[in-house]
Amino acid sequence: MSGEFRFLEDVALADAAFEASGDSPSELFKAAAQAVIETMVNPHTVSPTWQRVIEHQAPEIATLLFDWLSDIVYLKDAHGVVFREATAVVSEDRPHGGWKLRGTLTGEPIDPARHELRADVKAVTKHLYDVRHDEGREGGRWTARVVLDV
Repeated sequence: MSGEFRFLEDVALADAAFEASGDSPSELFKAAAQAVIETMVNPHTVSPTWQRVIEHQAPEIATLLFDWLSDIVYLKDAHGVVFREATAVVSEDRPHGGWKLRGTLTGEPIDPARHELRADVKAVTKHLYDVRHDEGREGGRWTARVVLDV
């Protein structure tokens, strides 16, 4: 099964919320990134002409995901780009402990005439923020709940 996300209604007023999940941390990170991207723009209206590789390390997977999603918002603001898709490879950082990410964001500079712009996401918040691993299933399922300030 691949990663997926669903938008959550009535979680926070004046904000956008979603729950993302995946069978692996990599699938979770990709699904969560796609939820942020689709909150900002219809990705089908964005061409893949701009690319940025993101690398992070963090002691906790929740911190790593928060930093990854925050980078998407930062790059939109600092470089004036919107995104079509994201890829992510997340692994445990052995022998140092913690987690590491190598992700790629693909998109292009914002063009309101061509892009179907949605919400202007200002930040990823810690409000109701949660990342968990359900080990009860075969291999487990990773899930995150995220609220975006729009």
